Amino acid sequence: MKSSISLAQHLMQNSSVNFDLTSNAQQQTLLTLADKLIALDDLSDQEFAALAHAHDAPIEFQLAIKLVSSRRKVLSIDKPTKIGVVFAMWGEHNRLQKRTSTNPHGEDSLRTKIRQLEWVTKDSQVTWNLYCVDDGCPHDSAHIAKRIAKQQSRTICEKVTVLQLNSAIPTSSGPLRNLYSVDDSRKGGAIILGCERALSDRVDAVVYTDADNSVHLGQIGFLLQPFIHDGKQVILGNRKHPDSILVKQEERWGVGIKTLRHMQRMIGAQIFERGIKDTQAAFKLYGRSVLEKILQKPTVYDFSFDTDWIFAAMELNQPIATTPFAFIDSAAESASIVQGPMTTWYVLLDGLVKAAKARKVEYSQEMADVFTNEINSHEDLELIIDVLPPELAAVNDKDLGNPKVMSPQAVRHWIISAKALRAQEA
Repeated sequence: MKSSISLAQHLMQNSSVNFDLTSNAQQQTLLTLADKLIALDDLSDQEFAALAHAHDAPIEFQLAIKLVSSRRKVLSIDKPTKIGVVFAMWGEHNRLQKRTSTNPHGEDSLRTKIRQLEWVTKDSQVTWNLYCVDDGCPHDSAHIAKRIAKQQSRTICEKVTVLQLNSAIPTSSGPLRNLYSVDDSRKGGAIILGCERALSDRVDAVVYTDADNSVHLGQIGFLLQPFIHDGKQVILGNRKHPDSILVKQEERWGVGIKTLRHMQRMIGAQIFERGIKDTQAAFKLYGRSVLEKILQKPTVYDFSFDTDWIFAAMELNQPIATTPFAFIDSAAESASIVQGPMTTWYVLLDGLVKAAKARKVEYSQEMADVFTNEINSHEDLELIIDVLPPELAAVNDKDLGNPKVMSPQAVRHWIISAKALRAQEA
């Protein structure tokens, strides 16, 4: 009889070197592989990881051992735990549906999330509810999600709630009281609405993710373990961790992205100096008690809500844990592509400045002033994204945000000169 390590090696050698987010067949094959590896219960997570590292394992095998580790963590939870999983929908009409010849980027993402949650929580103490929130989608993602939910079994359908932000605002009370139109929400308002509903359903914690398949929800064990076993109320996924799996389909930014990240890390100094470098990862958990406090007074309702919530947790003196996980970029219909990358970055930086000023946190007021005074719209960012200051050319990622590398005043002068040069060229 073959040893467990030999069986694992055989499964690894027959794993796929690619993973297609639009393939239902491959999604199922991945779960089947994970189940076969779980059956090798005499092999530890560390042994699986060592095997994968030693043999430069195919991506499917790497993903599977992440799922094995997560599933084991979920099964170790010994008390009933109810989680709400929230995601926002804007322009998700294609990715919600299956891939076809006329819908080449379809990911069947709602059905896929359901299967993933069912798989990871089966025979465990963890139960789930899924909250899909239409953020004013011009293609009526809510209607599509409701149709898909109704096609599921009655038991599953009861676990899926589809909400529409435009039905919840304007309102005179609650965390959405300062949001007057869906046009003013870019993800944040929808996530807040989903969290509100989840809290009213008495969940113990909320996990939020994206509408696509970039994050396999079979990984929720990585968020739940520090929440249940260590008592952490805030757990953030970190794609930059050495143990994470990060597959980027394309480079979306110009060389000037280093300038934007340098600015971002000075403005958000209290976050980045604590080693939190992946603020926008759509794989986070907030415990009920801290989330209720954060939602009492959110600062922003756009893409920058992530950093606002992290600032808020720090303001509440909450310890923050981070965890590695697997992420496969779903770029084809990403909102940052559809709406424009620099529109996204302008919103992120503008929201970061607003949140830093609103919260009792440490930040570079000088750099915040540079952004406020010199960057008036995404068009200003487009003037500097394809050029790079000499001071940042050879700087490593870890040194971005250090004012000794390039001071706020130097950044100001660079922005002014770069904008003037690009204007002349135009």
